[in-house]
Amino acid sequence: MRLTVERLLDRQEIEDILIGYARGADRADVDLIRAAYHADAIEDHGGVYVGPAADYVALMAKILPTAPLMSHLCTNISVEFVEADLAVTECYFLTFSRREAESGSFDSLTMARCVDRFERRDGAWKIAHRRLAWEWNHEMPINETWGRGMIIPDIGKAVRGAKKPDDILYGAWARQRSGEEIAA
Repeated sequence: MRLTVERLLDRQEIEDILIGYARGADRADVDLIRAAYHADAIEDHGGVYVGPAADYVALMAKILPTAPLMSHLCTNISVEFVEADLAVTECYFLTFSRREAESGSFDSLTMARCVDRFERRDGAWKIAHRRLAWEWNHEMPINETWGRGMIIPDIGKAVRGAKKPDDILYGAWARQRSGEEIAA
């Protein structure tokens, strides 16, 4: 099926929401997660949580600020337009996180798929119902040498990712015009 320009714009809006959700999870930016859902949306997080998305977002607001740093890679995005204002999407999330347990620290790599029913209401596409399926998980001991020192010889000088508002994404420098830049 050939997509119209309007459908391509719809698809881009949907993809932006999925990627914004991932950014929100990684940076503890709960506003981005909340913005992904309609107010009456349902979240089924693979059986771990099933209920109103608003309650899920409230739970994430408590957990994410102190959760370990993680990275969600949003890939293999499929969008099927069922009706003018209804789309079904499938998106793969590959998530890396550093975890703490009584037995010690470890790294975790997890693959999950989200199948979302997106609805356009009042001109905005958002998730009306999300179902997540866990695909696989791999855990490994922490082995962070940064290429045995070849990538980053002095890790103490490296700029590291952080949560909102401390991550470089939220710095005023990025929103200043050249010549008006401010430090850090």
